[in-house]
Amino acid sequence: MVSLVLEPRVDDRRWTGVRSSAPVFAVPSGWRLDADGTARASLRCAGTRGGTAVVSVTAKAPDVAGAARVAFILSVSVVPYPTPG
Repeated sequence: MVSLVLEPRVDDRRWTGVRSSAPVFAVPSGWRLDADGTARASLRCAGTRGGTAVVSVTAKAPDVAGAARVAFILSVSVVPYPTPG
């Protein structure tokens, strides 16, 4: 389990969501946006398979139309648990 805490942004954009490029390796399992603008995400990582995933967090200004854009990227490498034998 990985906990990601993103502090409030200094511009007018707000954190809007989290995505994984490879949910089989790292899947967002929780998302919370606090009243002060701090965002918290929980990532569950696979323990039986190894690989990489790119976790991206989007942000958007509340009064502007359009889709949210990626504002933070985290590269995650997952190493499988060792197996006996």
